[in-house]
Amino acid sequence: MIQSRTSAGVCVITLDRADKANALTSLMLGDLVKAVDAASRDTEVAVVILTGTGRVFSAGADLEEVRSGHLATDPGWEALSSAIANCPVLTIAALNGTAAGGALGMVLACDLRIARDGTKFFYPVIKLGVLPQPSDPARLAALAGPSAARRILLAGDKIGTPEAQSLGLVDWIADDPLTEALTRAEDAIAAGRSHVSAVKSLL
Repeated sequence: MIQSRTSAGVCVITLDRADKANALTSLMLGDLVKAVDAASRDTEVAVVILTGTGRVFSAGADLEEVRSGHLATDPGWEALSSAIANCPVLTIAALNGTAAGGALGMVLACDLRIARDGTKFFYPVIKLGVLPQPSDPARLAALAGPSAARRILLAGDKIGTPEAQSLGLVDWIADDPLTEALTRAEDAIAAGRSHVSAVKSLL
């Protein structure tokens, strides 16, 4: 359900559960943390790209597992966004479609975001009666502004791609986000891991 491949300085981590809109299970959260941690330690990696298969990046938590357990409050969500945020290289979310719920935390933790037109961003905690993961509201407000963060978290708003770009939640819109991410990463790949890490540390 998670694919990770590394070549030419880039690690591409792919959510591969398109038949379930890439909904995340606790097992997938653990596998994602392991994949990001492995890329963080790999001295050949200068760029990490997160993407998905199908038409949706991720619908968030797997609802069957939410109903049968504690996935909504699983510490793996925070562990994953922290692993991405602390990754010492350039991280890019290449969004093949909508990012919802806890999966939005992965997107917020990345350095850059590229989305296909028609992508929506929402985090329905107010409807589900659960709290967002601890770091997500601050990251959302830092990127999109306090007003948009309140709209998304308190009013349940769904933000479309053009507005998301105007707010700073999306950096580029592309027909093929993964290809665009690889293109945008070329300078970082050429510079190499140590220089990318040094510049990132100054940010």
